[in-house]
Amino acid sequence: MTTAIPVITVNHRGAARLRGGHLWVYRSDLVPPADVVPRGTIVHVRDQRGRSLGSALYSSASQIAIRLLSGEEITEAQLPSLLRERIASAVQFRWQIARDTDSYRVIFSEGDLLPGLILDKYNDVLAMQALTQAFDRADLRQIVIDSLAEHFPQASVFERVDPHIRELEQLPPRESQLVRGERSSTIFTMSGVRFHFDGLAGQKTGAFLDQRENYAAAARYGQGRALDCFTYQGGFALHLARVCDSVTAVDSSRPALEVAERNEQLNRAEHRAGEIEWIEANAFDLLKDYATAGRQYDTIVLDPPAFAKTKRTVPTALRGYKELNLRALKMLRPGGILVACSCSFHVSEAEFLGMLGSAVSDAGRQVRILEKRGQAQDHPILLKVPETAYLKCIIANLI
Repeated sequence: MTTAIPVITVNHRGAARLRGGHLWVYRSDLVPPADVVPRGTIVHVRDQRGRSLGSALYSSASQIAIRLLSGEEITEAQLPSLLRERIASAVQFRWQIARDTDSYRVIFSEGDLLPGLILDKYNDVLAMQALTQAFDRADLRQIVIDSLAEHFPQASVFERVDPHIRELEQLPPRESQLVRGERSSTIFTMSGVRFHFDGLAGQKTGAFLDQRENYAAAARYGQGRALDCFTYQGGFALHLARVCDSVTAVDSSRPALEVAERNEQLNRAEHRAGEIEWIEANAFDLLKDYATAGRQYDTIVLDPPAFAKTKRTVPTALRGYKELNLRALKMLRPGGILVACSCSFHVSEAEFLGMLGSAVSDAGRQVRILEKRGQAQDHPILLKVPETAYLKCIIANLI
């Protein structure tokens, strides 16, 4: 017997968002009752006049109550084939655009019309992460795992669990675990630079693959004496070490730096100048001390964590970005290269550029922008879902 698909009605604002091409409707835009809908289920979405808006995945906990999956009304029986088609399409797209690497994001949630699912490939290990109640369902998880076995038959699959996300989605605690194959660690390559991956450690799903193309871009401009702040596991530093005379890499996390040092050993033969200097320190304090001491650099990279978690914190975030960039600009030699990054979605590119311009003015300097960059192509941006565009990377030259 076919189970009836729950129907959720959205108000005018929610309907307008979906008709405008966005995939999300917030809980405040649902027309009650929505509390009777089972969590993680597929629902049919309609406006207040009863007109169909498609099918979505429902969360009983998140403020993003529904994430549109299709403009058509589909059933639970049709869901497996739809997911397999979307996964196949995402894989095919990566095979077309991922170059000079054995590692990339295979599935980028809304960016691949698979809202709530993240999958990263690190050589022969796949790191999967469920961000919603729907993709935590045992049946949907199995569909994903079986599809991955079809497309990547030699790869292990590791499920990475974010306890904070599970708490927000009101999901029971679960440990990160190997769900297919035998390996949760490997060595992967980006633009000829090798890195360790360990599924049981690190941030996000392992490394910052969204910066992959920016690492290579920074190396095209890098020169002389380099400083890499917030280096994490050495992404920018290891690329710069191939072209710069020396690199000082800074991070406040000792475990991250330990991995970075191991990554350096993997690439030692490729470094032009030998060892990188790894420093455990708060980047704000270190930049202040170095600027006071009159240190000068030819290349400076600033790649901090997200400063703005919400819209309310944007002013504070911009002050933090400005402090970092102002000190960096004062430490750059004429002709030097500044690589300034922000992964805060709530800070727009216009706001980030405005902050950078203010820092340039206060430093009494002048710069020209060489490149305005974003996340790597394997993190595709949906034109109608601005939240899929979050990373800013400005490469500038001090005149």
